[in-house]
Amino acid sequence: MLPEGRNAAVRGLDAAVELEAVPAAETVSGEPRQGIAELGSIGGVATGIWELRGGTVTDTETDELFVVLSGGAVVELLDEGRTVELGPGDVMRLLAGTRTRWTVTDHIRKVYIAAE
Repeated sequence: MLPEGRNAAVRGLDAAVELEAVPAAETVSGEPRQGIAELGSIGGVATGIWELRGGTVTDTETDELFVVLSGGAVVELLDEGRTVELGPGDVMRLLAGTRTRWTVTDHIRKVYIAAE
């Protein structure tokens, strides 16, 4: 989405993100849909926009830093036994291998930087 070797900008709130059903093995409740719009890589690190809508899902995370653009979620850090509530403007770091449960009432959209 962002060209290599050129200065460019993308409006993160309006960027098209194609949503697909979350695999049944990762779905806890609802009918969640998710998608990614890849922005490219910087120094070998993947960047993109991720969106999740309508449900509760589980995941095992990669090493990632992200900023919430819109919406929100309750993220349970399953191995730590604690919960984090996220909304627009929040920044979070997730360590590789962290098991999470994401509960999203409407949607969450974030920009991420993640180790490939």
